[in-house]
Amino acid sequence: MLGNNPGLLSLIVSIMSSAPRLADIIASRPHVFDGMLDPRLLAELPTREYLASRIAGFVSGSRHYEDTLDRLRIIAAEQRFLIGIRLLTGVISGAHAGRAFTDLADLIIAAALDAVLAEVEATHGRFPGGRVAVVGMGKLGSHELTAGSDVDLILLYDHDEAADESDGAKPLDSVRYFTRITQRLIAALSAPTAEGVLYEVDMRLRPSGNKGPVATRINAFARYQREEAWTWEHMALTRARTICGDASLVAEASAIFDEVLGQQRDRAKVAADVAEMRAMIDKEKPPSDLWDFKLIPGGLVDIEFIAQYLELIAPALDLQMPPNGASTVDVLKTLGPHVLQASEVDTVQEGLHLFTELSQVVRLCIEGDFELKGAPSGLIDLVCRAGDYPDVKLLEADIRRLSKSVRRIFQATVKA
Repeated sequence: MLGNNPGLLSLIVSIMSSAPRLADIIASRPHVFDGMLDPRLLAELPTREYLASRIAGFVSGSRHYEDTLDRLRIIAAEQRFLIGIRLLTGVISGAHAGRAFTDLADLIIAAALDAVLAEVEATHGRFPGGRVAVVGMGKLGSHELTAGSDVDLILLYDHDEAADESDGAKPLDSVRYFTRITQRLIAALSAPTAEGVLYEVDMRLRPSGNKGPVATRINAFARYQREEAWTWEHMALTRARTICGDASLVAEASAIFDEVLGQQRDRAKVAADVAEMRAMIDKEKPPSDLWDFKLIPGGLVDIEFIAQYLELIAPALDLQMPPNGASTVDVLKTLGPHVLQASEVDTVQEGLHLFTELSQVVRLCIEGDFELKGAPSGLIDLVCRAGDYPDVKLLEADIRRLSKSVRRIFQATVKA
């Protein structure tokens, strides 16, 4: 097969020499190799419609709940791998890969939720007036997932006020019923099976964090966001996006996001809170080295904080807000010119583009931190190509230049 397909052989060599993470996937999950044999692979872009049709077709033959979860793991692993191959070969950019990884996660989470609801209803029945919606936060909410990202989720629910319990053979009260749904969804996504894990799930961005209930009723969520949430929680809310669930509850949640983020805030207080939050991260999570694009001063956290700051002060400046869960680049394009100088917007966007492209490639190819000294030569070549640099020394010089410039813009923008 390889003898008759020199292009495939070249791709395998490239993976083995530059992407240990992908090589391990091929070794442990040989079925992902099948997708590489499709001659249309590099011609078909991983759009949401493309991914949806493949997931639906693969899962449609499921015989029972566990079979559905296994099929979701198989198709998710295959499509993540194939998105990665497109990124590796330069067919799609890092930003495009982020959108594709996110679309895939949206569709997989929605399918898992449908399976969980059917399973819970089979045992405990329906809760009168029961509605559930799943909110994506962080990079899931802003369409910026990487190959190795976990997913930040919040589960919202509502039900008829007069209802005391579900109507099944084993009825549950409302708190236990919707907690059970949430726990089953977390397990469906993150519990290891013979087919691996779908996603690591992080629910710390829910109201009250780890101290709060895993499922949150919609009215309690609204009250918390209006009356108790701190500035950093509203910063997180700028990336909130409802990704699946009951359509009416999805609409209610989106309206709450719009209302809370539409409040006029004191610009100096927001700036002080954002600066304090960034200083805390600098202290508690210092970057490992220059290649820690997320945490270096002037890296992705600074850029994301600039975008979140702009969203929080936009109502006070009478600016049109971006849609729920807008990407960082879209927020910068929409709001940046009203607060920053044109050259500053360009610099921040340049930094975002470079760090995104580099991060997507690194997260695709290896587990853990990128260490230049021990990195495979093929990976170093890939990183340089992702940034469009002839060699790594010039790339490092530009990382330093851009990160220093972005940090200066952050400090000048986010000041009391």
